[in-house]
Amino acid sequence: MELRHLTAFVAVAEELHFGRAARRLQMAQPPLSQQIRQLERELGVQLFERNTRSVRLTSAGQSFLEPARTVLLDADAAARAARAAARGEYGRVTVGFAGASSHETLPRLTRAVRAAHPGIELVLTGQTYANVALARVAEGALDLGFVRLPVTRPGVRTRVIHDEELICALPSDHELARYERIPVAALAKEPFVGFPANAGSSLRDATVRACDAAGFTPQVVQEAPDSHTILALVAAGVGITFTLTSCRHIQQNGLVYRPFDGAPIRLRAALAWRADNPSAALRSVLAVAEQVLPTPVFTETEGTGGGDAAWDGD
Repeated sequence: MELRHLTAFVAVAEELHFGRAARRLQMAQPPLSQQIRQLERELGVQLFERNTRSVRLTSAGQSFLEPARTVLLDADAAARAARAAARGEYGRVTVGFAGASSHETLPRLTRAVRAAHPGIELVLTGQTYANVALARVAEGALDLGFVRLPVTRPGVRTRVIHDEELICALPSDHELARYERIPVAALAKEPFVGFPANAGSSLRDATVRACDAAGFTPQVVQEAPDSHTILALVAAGVGITFTLTSCRHIQQNGLVYRPFDGAPIRLRAALAWRADNPSAALRSVLAVAEQVLPTPVFTETEGTGGGDAAWDGD
């Protein structure tokens, strides 16, 4: 049984006239009659009573009509869904991100995708460190990842969506909090709070690189899995941490942020995806991202201020 047989049957059943049904289907009458006979043979029942003057549905034909209409409607809906999916209007896109640093970019993207493509489901996986997100994109476990440059994975494409600066978070009663800017080297003997080692945090890697460039290795006394917990520990006086300008929205009693003295230490946030990912839904999401998360123009960030003195080296 083929869809053409069901289409022929429904046309004849609704017209109750082979000639009109043939014109409706834009075909000759003999092939139409042949399709009806083929369908009847396959079903083993007579669907129509026909003579030279009239065509009527048999009881079997009456029972077969509504299910046949349903099959044709479902087939049409399936075809339309497939074409819409090919255009990127429907589908499922998996996205990995780290919570605090994506608090501005992720909501803008998800809201815009829902508005432009309500048929696309975004499956969001939080607490995915940038390096982990990159690895999962590269292996095909994620369609899209919020990552940080540099990215050297073959086959992975990226686009910068945000330019951030590494800053220091420290207890408000810390002796260095009175300075407007703090040299990284001044923190050599400070206890650090940070992300777990080898967990895939690009921020942890950036912290180690900045300290190494200043001539010391950070002494991490406490680890935590997310920025909110890390900054709460800093506010509690456990230690200091390096964080990003995108995390300054986290405000707690006993916590202050200070930029570093000297040239800003920058990290660029980006979207990453496999170049060979065939998903049309992903392409639609990337197109929306181009509109709501455009690549920024690089500019030097001015000091955030908040202290009352310049660093004097003591």
